[in-house]
This record gives sequence, structure tokens and C-alpha cells, in this order.
Amino acid sequence: MIKQAILTQAEYYPSTHCDERPENADISLLVIHNISLPPNEFGGDYIKYFFTGHLAPELHPYFSSIYQMRVSAHCLIQRNGHIVQFVPFNKRAWHAGISSFQGIERCNDYSIGVELEGADHIPYTDLQYKSLQQLTLALQENYPAINLARIVGHNDIAPGRKTDPGISFDWTRYRQLLICK
Repeated sequence: MIKQAILTQAEYYPSTHCDERPENADISLLVIHNISLPPNEFGGDYIKYFFTGHLAPELHPYFSSIYQMRVSAHCLIQRNGHIVQFVPFNKRAWHAGISSFQGIERCNDYSIGVELEGADHIPYTDLQYKSLQQLTLALQENYPAINLARIVGHNDIAPGRKTDPGISFDWTRYRQLLICK
């Protein structure tokens, strides 16, 4: 359930890496991403620190190249299915970057970004698919313009620049979960 743009079942860990959506922006797109910090490693709070601007560069050599980036997503689904929300759905999270969907640029303006803790080539967990199903259904109830045709991967809106959620994401399974609720 979503109340005041926050998923009630999620841990809310607010990020300042967001801003207001443009006036009259219709939330009409769901973008699925993946992230792991360090790359291909799971667990810990590094993603939380990254999305809130508190990632310390000395914690891992890789972090020195990203710790100053100002990015976020609306939600993260961890490997155990736990959902963390960083940005209220009515605000613009900074997840899509340079992007376009059906000829309309700046996808952050009208989309919701959901990160799965994972990597392109590592299968996602059953618990992640279940949480993603529940989150998607709640989003569709609150933002009816997000239909099956308007749920995409980051790779779909930034082709050639992004590859996530990757070859390991089972789109057929996910769509079946939404249809068979």
C-alpha cells in the first residue's frame, strides 16, 4: 500500500538526491535497474550510503570512482526481498540519466526507478521477484498509466549506455506474476 507517496511495507531511508517533478508530469513509466556495490557483491549498506551521498571512498577501491555521484532510485529490492525506499514516488529520483522512452526524453521526469540488488549476469532471487510483483501492483494501483507496456529496463531507455537489469532478469516470469496476481 502507498500512503503519501511512500510504500508502507518499505524501510524509508530518505535521500536528498531528488527534486520536484515538472509541473503536470504524469507518472507513467516504471524502470527496472540493477546495482551491486562493490560490483557483483551483495549485502551490506553500501547502496544505501551511495543513494544518500554517504558512501566513503576508503571503504573499497571501487568507491573512489563513484562516491561523489549524485544518483538515487525510488526503491531498492535487496536479495532477501526487503524493500528500501529512498525517494517519495511523487518526487523525481535521479536514476535514468540521459534517457528516452517512445520519443520522450528525460525519463526521470515521469518515471519511477526500482533497483534490484544484483548484476546483469547473476540470477535474481525468488524473494526479489515476489517483492517486485507486490511493489509493481501497488504502483499500478496508484499510478494507473503504468501498464505492462510501460514497464522497461534501464537498457530500454538508455540503449548502448546501460545494460541493466541484464540478461539474468526473467521478464517472462515477472510479467506472468503481474498478470496472474
